[in-house]
Amino acid sequence: MSGKAKMDKIAQATAALDAVCDISGILNTGLDRETLSICVSLCESGVNPEALAAVIKELRREGQALQDNTGQRPQ
Repeated sequence: MSGKAKMDKIAQATAALDAVCDISGILNTGLDRETLSICVSLCESGVNPEALAAVIKELRREGQALQDNTGQRPQ
């Protein structure tokens, strides 16, 4: 792959992630850019998006329960 082709691919990936971040913000998901990037990579690797969403929701519930029980923010 030539240098220009690599730069074009990076630019396209950045633009796509920007769009995902914009949509995430509109939907108020609370996911940051790094987390969204990881989620996109997982989905591109074949992870079921619905299963991934369920895992994220469960982790949030568990984190909130831990915070409620200890009065502290989970790390």
